[in-house]
Amino acid sequence: MIVTHRGKSPSIDPTATVAPTAVVCGDVTLGPGVRVLHGAVLTAENGRITVGSDVVVMENAVVKARAGHDVEIGDAVVIGPHVHLNGARVGDECFLATGAALFPGAVLEDGCEVRIRGVVQVNTTLTAGTVVPIGWIAVGTPATTLPPDQHEEVWAIQQGLDFTGTVYGVERGATMREIVRGQSDFYAAHADDEIVG
Repeated sequence: MIVTHRGKSPSIDPTATVAPTAVVCGDVTLGPGVRVLHGAVLTAENGRITVGSDVVVMENAVVKARAGHDVEIGDAVVIGPHVHLNGARVGDECFLATGAALFPGAVLEDGCEVRIRGVVQVNTTLTAGTVVPIGWIAVGTPATTLPPDQHEEVWAIQQGLDFTGTVYGVERGATMREIVRGQSDFYAAHADDEIVG
């Protein structure tokens, strides 16, 4: 499904394909040879998504952009099933395995791998060729990569990365009611979406 959102429609190269059950919404550009498979969602809320050439976005992946957190995906990238890629930049020839999560402000230089259920936290940069092992967490710039059982070490670095400000645009310490009210108001813009293809 191809959707106009906030007055912007996707631009899809004629050699790209979007599965009938996938969603491409808003200011999204798909380059030559891009494949968006069943159940995948690429949604440019009020930012921009640019996808290079020969990229495969596999089943049920979510790629999301917002103002200040555009998504840029290079060439020859695999975005595996159930990947969550939000406001990140991904260089050429990267591999994001099943269930990987990239948060706003994350940058992956060329040739990085984020393996199954790996996480790249907000405002974290992976230098070229970095591998995040299965289930591990990359945090900080330059990234420190830690196993999930080292939560205190991850948290010590993550505290300075402004998760709530980066992801929700609110001050640290905002209540859930404040966060969710803001999110509800923001996403209300989908009431005006128009299916164009």
